[in-house]
Amino acid sequence: MVVYIDLIFLMNLLIDGSLLLVTAWMRKQKVVIWRLVVSASLGATYVLMMFLPELSFLFTFLVKFLFSVAMLWIAFGFGSMQTYLRNMGAFYIVNFAAAGGILGIHYLLQNSGEVWSGIWYSASGGLGFSIKIGALFTFVVFFIVLLWFKVVVASRRKQEKMSSFYAEVIVTIQNTEIRCTGLIDTGNQLTDPLSRMPVMVMEASLWRDYLPESVGTNWTTERADNLIMEWTEDESFRWRDRLRLVPYRGLNRGTQFMIALKPDEVKVIMDGQEVRTTRVLVGLDGGSLSSDNAYRAIIHPQLTEGSKERNIHSTDVVMALGDAQMTGDEMGGKETCV
Repeated sequence: MVVYIDLIFLMNLLIDGSLLLVTAWMRKQKVVIWRLVVSASLGATYVLMMFLPELSFLFTFLVKFLFSVAMLWIAFGFGSMQTYLRNMGAFYIVNFAAAGGILGIHYLLQNSGEVWSGIWYSASGGLGFSIKIGALFTFVVFFIVLLWFKVVVASRRKQEKMSSFYAEVIVTIQNTEIRCTGLIDTGNQLTDPLSRMPVMVMEASLWRDYLPESVGTNWTTERADNLIMEWTEDESFRWRDRLRLVPYRGLNRGTQFMIALKPDEVKVIMDGQEVRTTRVLVGLDGGSLSSDNAYRAIIHPQLTEGSKERNIHSTDVVMALGDAQMTGDEMGGKETCV
């Protein structure tokens, strides 16, 4: 049997280097190329020791662990004990994920005959397994699994990052309350050009039980201006006087219109704080705002501002008017923060 030591070294060099790169990405560590190459070379050199019988004493748990400790120290330095232990934890998680993925894919691709041929019983009655995985299969599947792992972790990070912008929304119209999770969109500056009220957007499906029966059939095909005329003529619709038509400019499109409702109050609850406002319009969207239903409303950033900022603007107006007294209600609305 011919063993190509150089190819084995190169393959393990690339694998160890990739594991260290993913570890650095997970831990957001700065990558120094020469450190990474030296660390990966140390790991690849350890594999070559398998072909030297006189060094068989090195293949123990303690020696393997010390090699991993040295690799991490070379690649990322020490810093502090806490940082070092976290780097080590991430490194082993990446290793276990890659090894488990390779074994899992190998098992999925095997037929029943190959699986049973790898099972054997020892003389003492113990059950054993033998697995033969080709070097090329390991090399190719390793990078597939590593890429898959990175995509999953990145997706998780994105969800965690977005969750910091989630808030509970409660919209009240008369005796009706609609609750959902909303996403605070700092880039949303949609306002009604007439009243200058901020406009938040909610999925129309949340209001299905309160809107006219025709909404489910012609929402996506009928223009908003034609649809609002139909709703205002529907005497069974009790919120006809609350309907508004808000113009907006879509991405790479001209001016369009959105049907909106004027609620009695909107509450935004985030991080234990509650902001209430009456100066807001609720635009209705006929589709789905989130592909995974993580949120069903787009919250205007003004709706998360407390009463302190509102009072500052009110004070400026009072000073400009001299001795005139003006309350929040006289200004067209009120906003309190509990």
